[in-house]
Amino acid sequence: MTAETVTTPASGTGEKVRVGLIGAGGIAGIAHLPTLKAHQDRVEVVGIADLDADRVTQVADEWGIAGRYGSAEELLEAQRPDLLVICTPPVAHKDAVIAGLKAGAWVWCEKPPVLTLAEYDQVASYEQEGGPYASYVFQHRFGSGAKRLREHVEAGTLGRPLVALCNTLWFRPHSYYEVPWRGKWETEGGGPAMGHGIHQIDLLLEILGPWEEITARAEVLDRKIETEDFSTAIVKFANGAVATVVTSVVSPREVSYLRFDFQDATVEVEHLYGYDNNSWRWTPAPHKEDIAEVESWKPADNVPSSHKQQLAELLDSMAAGARPRASGEDGRRTLEFIAALYQSAETGQTIRRAELTREGTYYHGMHDNTYVYGKK
Repeated sequence: MTAETVTTPASGTGEKVRVGLIGAGGIAGIAHLPTLKAHQDRVEVVGIADLDADRVTQVADEWGIAGRYGSAEELLEAQRPDLLVICTPPVAHKDAVIAGLKAGAWVWCEKPPVLTLAEYDQVASYEQEGGPYASYVFQHRFGSGAKRLREHVEAGTLGRPLVALCNTLWFRPHSYYEVPWRGKWETEGGGPAMGHGIHQIDLLLEILGPWEEITARAEVLDRKIETEDFSTAIVKFANGAVATVVTSVVSPREVSYLRFDFQDATVEVEHLYGYDNNSWRWTPAPHKEDIAEVESWKPADNVPSSHKQQLAELLDSMAAGARPRASGEDGRRTLEFIAALYQSAETGQTIRRAELTREGTYYHGMHDNTYVYGKK
């Protein structure tokens, strides 16, 4: 069975999309299985796989999943799903995504997409025109607040973007890193920039578009890990805006906060793990006195940022045989940004996007192994 010969419900037959899920750990039960249940009129979960057989049994019993397997290959061979959802630790993403694409399944994979840009491009080589495609979980760009602000940027209705703040200030205790794969370059691919701030960074790029240069610093301030536990960066965008990006897992009062200062308005969103319209604040500049105009800036519908909304759009893309958002170059840009952040932090240089190549240390990894965090 090849990608060229597959005929799936995603092609428009009207049947439910058959879904397989790889990884029965926390994110599967917290986010993906509830999301799939919310779309049960469109999807059917036909199987779940994990190396831990007891965990598979427990999760499958809880969610009423009949197919239970020990590997992605077993699930793909037995069920031939239309969509493969990947909830494994980051180190296992690449092989699972490729296995799904080779079997003719579309793929939706948790963040970070893969560990390196080289892996991302390898995965992309298995995609086919019209599908299957691999897409990645960047749910914050799918809420109505982000959609409305992006429309304003494209239309210029708030004036030019000038200044932006992108803060992911979270707290992960020392015990969080007792999980063997966390805090290690080889298995997690990076620290909080890669595994936590990636959501806000993706939303920043969704709103402001292409960046031109980045100057960054990363440190180990408190956690006993290989990767950083804090990073900060100054970013210049192609549209002239300048942003600061701060990511931390040592901040007791947690917040996810983005602020965009335009010539005619300040737009802010403050939340933790997801927002709705109530999380956004739209503040006009003193010279904007038309209240009706200011009210028209806000989104008409209240669509929260969520896995649910992203999956809805992915299912629509499957039905149309079209590349979904958060895939291809659109999904690669956030991983590219993080690679450049690490390159700048470790080399002490300003990194220009125009000078990036598909080779070298930070293409094949997020880290120069000769650089040790936490050492002066």
